[in-house]
Amino acid sequence: MTAVAIVSIAAPARAEPVPVIGAATLEPALVRALLIGGALAFLTLFLFVPLVAVFAEALKKGWSVYLDAVSEPDAWSAMRLTLLTAAIAVPLNLVFGVAAAWTIAKFEFRGKSLLLTLIDLPFSVSPVISGLIYVLLFGAQGWFGPWLREHDVQILFAVPGIVLATLFVTFPFVARELIPLMQSQGNEEEEAALVLGASGWRTFWHVTLPNIKWGLLYGVILCNARAMGEFGAVSVVSGHIRGETNTIPLQVEILYNEYNFAAAFAVASLLALLALVTLALKSLIEWRLHDGAPHPKGDE
Repeated sequence: MTAVAIVSIAAPARAEPVPVIGAATLEPALVRALLIGGALAFLTLFLFVPLVAVFAEALKKGWSVYLDAVSEPDAWSAMRLTLLTAAIAVPLNLVFGVAAAWTIAKFEFRGKSLLLTLIDLPFSVSPVISGLIYVLLFGAQGWFGPWLREHDVQILFAVPGIVLATLFVTFPFVARELIPLMQSQGNEEEEAALVLGASGWRTFWHVTLPNIKWGLLYGVILCNARAMGEFGAVSVVSGHIRGETNTIPLQVEILYNEYNFAAAFAVASLLALLALVTLALKSLIEWRLHDGAPHPKGDE
């Protein structure tokens, strides 16, 4: 063995140079302070102040008025209808979202881009327009109106119409959360399970679902928040029948239009509490997703 070879073997590998971030790529302290201050001012003005105002106005006349407002029969009816609508729409959207994400992420087929476009449709269409679509379909003069009237089936101005409108505006959330997650994970684990003899359902329950559970829960939380807070589409198809077809947002509108501000803000505070709970759950899921993400090999 030559000396050159011995030296080359014995010589330790040189450490890779650590890139140094130059001062030219860093913002001056004044610029950073202005950017952070501007962001905090924006959040304070358009988020924190309105949120505090809702609770301040709701409790302005005392706890007794607040409790009377949220315990009124019409308010209870609105809460029950809101929860019922979410209880129907969210599980259906969960099933659709998982099926659509599985299909798009795991398979190649004709019309895949069209399916993605249709899933994004509620994001680009006004909720009011989506409500009008159901009026054109199921209204008295709509396509199916005469048949529904003959068979005494009520869709508009009833719970089915509210659920359909809510389904339309909320169905992208679960699917859009899962599609990039499933695409980034690939098919290797599912293929290995199938090769080892696992059935399709067993592969889904024991391989796919554990890998997507946090992303799935994140999408469900967003879907539930939108379902409970939807106004435009539900307003078109509900008929605003007090005690029957008013959800919480519609009840808030009616109370405010009647100049019953204390009751309006009291009921609105329920939605604000829902938003805070949703935000807390969303932050928890984001933390779990970040904590469970695989780290680069160089960091191990």
